[in-house]
Amino acid sequence: MDLTSNEPFWLLKNGLLGSYPSLHDNIETDILIVGAGITGSLMAHQCMEENYKTVVIDRREVANGSTSASTSMLQYEIDVPLFQLTEMIGQAAAEANYIACYKAIDELGALVRKINSECGFKKKNSLYFAAKQKDTAFLKKELEARERCGFDVKWLSEKEIESRYKIKKSYGGILSAQGGSIDVFKFTHDLLAYNHKKGLKIFDKTAIKSVIYKKNSVEVQSDLGYKIKAKKIIYCNGYESTEMIKEKFVRLLSTYAIIGEQNYQDQSHLNDTLFWNTEDPYVYMRTTDDNRILIGGEDEDFADDKKRDALLADKSKKLSKKLKSLLPQCHFTTDFAWAGTFGETKDGLPYIGKHPDFNHSYFVLGFGGNGITFSVIGTHVIKDMLKNKVHPLQEYYRFGR
Repeated sequence: MDLTSNEPFWLLKNGLLGSYPSLHDNIETDILIVGAGITGSLMAHQCMEENYKTVVIDRREVANGSTSASTSMLQYEIDVPLFQLTEMIGQAAAEANYIACYKAIDELGALVRKINSECGFKKKNSLYFAAKQKDTAFLKKELEARERCGFDVKWLSEKEIESRYKIKKSYGGILSAQGGSIDVFKFTHDLLAYNHKKGLKIFDKTAIKSVIYKKNSVEVQSDLGYKIKAKKIIYCNGYESTEMIKEKFVRLLSTYAIIGEQNYQDQSHLNDTLFWNTEDPYVYMRTTDDNRILIGGEDEDFADDKKRDALLADKSKKLSKKLKSLLPQCHFTTDFAWAGTFGETKDGLPYIGKHPDFNHSYFVLGFGGNGITFSVIGTHVIKDMLKNKVHPLQEYYRFGR
């Protein structure tokens, strides 16, 4: 499956940050991680911290799958609103998941500082605003749920939003004092390089031909015929996991994003906040650290590469039109446009843990709009499972739930 199309901004902005060899030997390891994107890099870091002998492989270049197409918005909000998730899994469980995502943003920031990554990590507010008048009742119910959970949130009226952000066509919204942005492509490379210096083995352009799940180990054979014997295998391969797992556990969609030219106008009123609204599918927007505006959305209910890419020009025009309707005073000219695949689960939660069809195996699949924060959480879940401990959130992420 081709997970991205055209030219994702981060890939062109950063160029080739790091390249690793393909596998040309038979090797043994404690942990084999499949996938060298943001999830695989975070999982590899956790394994190295726990002193496991660790290998990462990817069939592409590092971070060239979904990670390169990410809009890199860091949110604690799950795709399913808190009050609705409460109705699905109970208040304590719903709040625990939201709090874990909230903390994951700060944990990610601490990790950025630890490895001295120049990935532009920045803490921001988040504004979730009503696209239609009738959506205000929905949002105020969500506001109450977040206040009950203890989050730092407040209601902004339509006039306050226009005055503060110059955004038109809103009907009020929830301002949260937690969020962030990052160049996730750069951070992934930096995190892998940091651990590579500490002994992490990384092989890109190494596809899996076959996997044999033995009694006490897993044996992977590459497309070039070389073998990796591992005690455990951790799949961090995102939407490509749907090619392995027979049941339909996630709904794959196509999403579109555009980034404008560097803006010569003052857009400081937008720089400290992430924006998304109640449209279905929702529109999301943020600025970049080099004074551009990014807007995304226009999701379609399919993941067919050719069908998705054929719509890119039309979707780009629609997103540009939406941005100009929201920010009519803003000068915006599209500079980059791309599409990517993402997944939606029934409860907005990821799939993390074991699957009955795969022995000695674990999955970290951070689906949804905040897959990065789910990946941070996933490293802790798998860390506990590798030690035969029970993580308090793992039941909510299990397959077959």
